[in-house]
Amino acid sequence: MFFDSLYACFGLIILLLAGDALVKGAVNLSLRLGIPALIVGLTVVAFGTSAPELLISVKAVLDDVPGLALGNVVGSNTANILLILGVPALIFGLGVGSDTRRSYVFMFIGTLLFIGLGFSGPYIWWHGLILLTGLALILADAARSAQSHRRATADALAAQDDSEALEEADPDMPTWRIMLYLALGLVGLPLGADLFVDGAVAIARDVGISETVIGLTLVAIGTSLPELATTVMAALRRHADVAIGNVIGSNMFNLLGIIGIASLVGPIPVDPVILQLDLWVMLAATLLLAPFVFLRWPMGRLVGAAFTGLYVAYLVSIFA
Repeated sequence: MFFDSLYACFGLIILLLAGDALVKGAVNLSLRLGIPALIVGLTVVAFGTSAPELLISVKAVLDDVPGLALGNVVGSNTANILLILGVPALIFGLGVGSDTRRSYVFMFIGTLLFIGLGFSGPYIWWHGLILLTGLALILADAARSAQSHRRATADALAAQDDSEALEEADPDMPTWRIMLYLALGLVGLPLGADLFVDGAVAIARDVGISETVIGLTLVAIGTSLPELATTVMAALRRHADVAIGNVIGSNMFNLLGIIGIASLVGPIPVDPVILQLDLWVMLAATLLLAPFVFLRWPMGRLVGAAFTGLYVAYLVSIFA
């Protein structure tokens, strides 16, 4: 089991580093080609930070352990709200702006769609097409909103906002370095996913735990580490909308994009335990976020402690 754990940890490290490299390379290449930075942030960056979950889920389906894929997505969405927002709120406290309301509505609708399709599961190709269509509509709306924002903003101010919004963008980055980042990301992601999935599945079999549970816990927390790092830094810099927007965007990509693509690769059965508990925990966590988004309640340290405590209680219930 020691070597299995080592493989899993090594694979996770490769995934995180490769995902970061892919985001940096893709953002700078897109900006070099003249694609607006706001649109890049809504598409390339969001997709890039979800790349580890995507590669793990597709690999799990190909390796005939689809429970790992579904557990990864459901567990990651729950962890993103309760843990990834709870920890920085516990440490720093988070104020909440009003810029995330529209995105939250989309995330909530996507969550309901995902749950509804789960009860008609397993997720197969036509479920995937429905989920991907929903994601495409959301991205189209985001692109229109971004373009409207840019037209209403002076060019100089827009350029300033873009550089602040995308810290990965470096106007002086040479072309060879952009290509190197892209190459490292494209090579590292499948390699890291292969090592991580193989290690996680071996651990599950050694200790007699189902792949679904491993996906809900070990894999979900591991692949949520990029979001945790981003959210902590956003909280430290007092950019609460960035923190919450990061979580909302990641959750939408997880539900609609990752399972949408993975279900095109192969069927994803829905474990009865997920139908009875985990989908509803994910929905409850999503609803918990509503008053903070719409009423702009501050997420103080007590809220952070409550969110983190709820996540710990959820983990205990899984293994109980």
